[in-house]
Amino acid sequence: MVIVGNNLASSIYVRNKAKACSETGIYSEVHEFPESVSENEVLRRIQELNENTRIHGILVQLPLPRHFEDKRLIAAIAVEKDVDGFHLNNVGALVTGNAVFSPCTPYGVMRMLEKSGIQVEGQHAVVVGRSNIVGKPMALMWLEKGATVTICTSKTRDLTGYTRRADILVVATGKPRMITADLVKAGATVIDVGINRMPNGKLAGDVDFDSVKEKAGYITPVPGGVGPMTIAMLLYNTIEAARRAQAEALPRINVGNNT
Repeated sequence: MVIVGNNLASSIYVRNKAKACSETGIYSEVHEFPESVSENEVLRRIQELNENTRIHGILVQLPLPRHFEDKRLIAAIAVEKDVDGFHLNNVGALVTGNAVFSPCTPYGVMRMLEKSGIQVEGQHAVVVGRSNIVGKPMALMWLEKGATVTICTSKTRDLTGYTRRADILVVATGKPRMITADLVKAGATVIDVGINRMPNGKLAGDVDFDSVKEKAGYITPVPGGVGPMTIAMLLYNTIEAARRAQAEALPRINVGNNT
């Protein structure tokens, strides 16, 4: 894990990921850099990790300081070690349903829906937020499963008209408690991807949990909902990367035709 700067939320995420690795027997390293570090120095470290055969997964914790170009650092990660699923090769492959590693948060949402027995095929699925990390890959994963998909943003005109028709609603805007009960269809599945630090120090999602829980059929809390699933899928992707690396390292046996 590569982290730059002193963003509090990022530090918490990295600490939780390292803890999860330790609890599951996965070796991990945290490479911390001050905000003043040059982009080239971080790129050199990523290249070192690419070449380190002991490391099977690399992630760059986002957001990065403003003077960094996110895409450049993510593109520097070897595709076979891109366990966050943010490399352009993986994001682009989602269009055809052939990503090597799917982005962890929407992947976790899909697994949550699957394990909860919530049908995606034929449902109207709405995501509020169009980020490359959640919104766009979420929409592509739903399309692959046969849902009717709508992507909204915080600036969508008549947002209520879309969210009220959603059978499955995912919210990832970074605006605390933006989605209230009057914006939700009765019985809908509501998945809150937002996490915001409130003035009182407590964490809140993008959904007004207390009001929406009385109307939704299913709802995820913040914290404790999507966050743990994101980490779980990161570990899943890392194990898969290790398996692929091991398979590539095994000697190939050519079997001749003895007939």
